[in-house]
Amino acid sequence: MDYTRLGSSGLQVSRIALGCMSFGDTSRGAHEWALGDEAAAPMFRQAVDLGITFWDTANVYSAGTSEEITGRAIREFSRREDVVLATKVFFPMHRGPGGSGLSRKAIMEQIDASLTRLGTDYVDLYQIHRFDPQTPVEETMEALHDVVKAGKVRYLGASSMWAWQFAKLQHAADLGGWTRFVSMQNQYSLLQREEEREMFGLLADQGVGSVPWSPLAKGRLARPWGEQTLRSENDPMGQRYVGEENRPIVEAVARIADARGVPMAQVALAWVLRNPVVSAPIVGPTKDHHLADAVAALDVHLTEEEAAALEEHYTLRLPSGY
Repeated sequence: MDYTRLGSSGLQVSRIALGCMSFGDTSRGAHEWALGDEAAAPMFRQAVDLGITFWDTANVYSAGTSEEITGRAIREFSRREDVVLATKVFFPMHRGPGGSGLSRKAIMEQIDASLTRLGTDYVDLYQIHRFDPQTPVEETMEALHDVVKAGKVRYLGASSMWAWQFAKLQHAADLGGWTRFVSMQNQYSLLQREEEREMFGLLADQGVGSVPWSPLAKGRLARPWGEQTLRSENDPMGQRYVGEENRPIVEAVARIADARGVPMAQVALAWVLRNPVVSAPIVGPTKDHHLADAVAALDVHLTEEEAAALEEHYTLRLPSGY
């Protein structure tokens, strides 16, 4: 495993992040492909064995059960001080003024609820899951600063928004003397490169590390065109990648993987890792080879010719997931 600093912060993270959206209680959450405690245990054990210390979840994943399973896994397979634990806030957890969004009330309520589910008294990285247009940015940034000062959170991150919105939040933090974001969890893969237009330049300027989600485009880049999996058939996000405009990109990944004698996932992840703003792409495993392939991608160094072949068929598209 390789390790790096998260942006320009002092926080050291593994270059591959464990995506814990893969874990949850299907009787309580909407993710039919999620793995419960027993099925998830080998994935957590493998993550520890591979040196993956950066674990990412969210309060909303499987209605809070992802946090519960992740917390139990830390206690069973690792030590709290050995894991860089990240979670998120924004999406609805219940009806009422504190159940969603980024108001002071919601942030204060939801951080405590997350800590209870995770079984810990702090998270290393607390991320706003989206931008909240209903709440003043000053209210959000001051509340986040307060949970940092209270010792409940070590660092702050954001996720999936327009570059101008992220800049507005950072500027509010600067004006108020509050804690700034050190990371941006954004969608980035060979099938979704719109972050290159504005966001990545802003992150480089601000010293913020990118933590890409869906670096394999919900698995579309990890298998030949047309193949389906349980997750791809049931995850609405995965349906965004079925357009024929993506076929030549997936086929380019397959050709390079075949020529190198490695799985497609390694080639697609190696391309994401080439970007200097990327700190750690998130990989959500549901099979035992997923994490091993992700770690092996760290040793796949694409040539300029291979990178050009992977990039040449990309077409303009709208950002998704905001």
